Amino acid sequence: MLPFHTLDVFTTRPFAGNPLAVVLGADALSPAQMQVIAREFNLSETIFVQAPRDPAHRARVRIFFPTAEIPFAGHPTVGCAILLATQAAPAGDFTTRLVLEEEAGLVPVEVTRRGGVTEAEFTAPRLPVPHPGRAPADLVAAALDLAPDDILHGAHRPALWQGGPAFLYVPLRDRAALARARPIEPHWSALMAAGGVDSAYLYAPGEGCDFQARMFSPGAGIPEDPATGSATAILAAQLHAAGAAAAGTRRFTLRQGVEMGRPSDLALTIDADATGPTAIRIRGAAVEIGAGRIRIPEL
Repeated sequence: MLPFHTLDVFTTRPFAGNPLAVVLGADALSPAQMQVIAREFNLSETIFVQAPRDPAHRARVRIFFPTAEIPFAGHPTVGCAILLATQAAPAGDFTTRLVLEEEAGLVPVEVTRRGGVTEAEFTAPRLPVPHPGRAPADLVAAALDLAPDDILHGAHRPALWQGGPAFLYVPLRDRAALARARPIEPHWSALMAAGGVDSAYLYAPGEGCDFQARMFSPGAGIPEDPATGSATAILAAQLHAAGAAAAGTRRFTLRQGVEMGRPSDLALTIDADATGPTAIRIRGAAVEIGAGRIRIPEL
């Protein structure tokens, strides 16, 4: 049997944020066995910790949806880094830096504990680029059960971006429209096919934060995600294209998961020049919820 821990990520409060399972000692597992375990946990993501290929790094990790492996994800990166750092840390405040080997590339993470709150900030392994595909305005509205004027089409407009995973970004005029949004078939599947993605990230002006967001990915086994660090990182390109993240360093606060009853708080820092983001960092906290051991699937 293998040890595992569960954490709530992008929150300082237990039973909020985005739940995560971290499976340790996963070196002997095949991808098929990892997929079975991820399906058993049935969380938005499960991360498996292995020995690093380079001993200078902390660990190699593999990340799985309930339905498939993904090359990079934000809340598993934050939660896993916090778990590994706190297991090795002395009591009290600390700061440590580590590197995780993810399928998308090397991910440097800084973990800090101050006043009982443990946070991690990672640098995205890839800079976002446009994703090929289409997002017709009428189909976007129909797929989200919204009126056409709920969706912005000025500086902020629907667009497709990728940076490991790919997302359709949909800016909405207010939080009321954000709260009403929901995937509707058959329009949702048609929109995902036109865009060549399986996920949509919706955002609107926030209250007490810069933006409030929701992320839907039912085709990947995630009807709605309480917090999506990878989508928040790729949002940097969307904000830069809209003129909201000009050259220099800009910081944004985001809240996600409110409509699910699992509020999550994410911090996005964008370094950019005139051509686009040059570095993207995501910060968030995590709290451990439980621990145990899980059987190794026999396949």
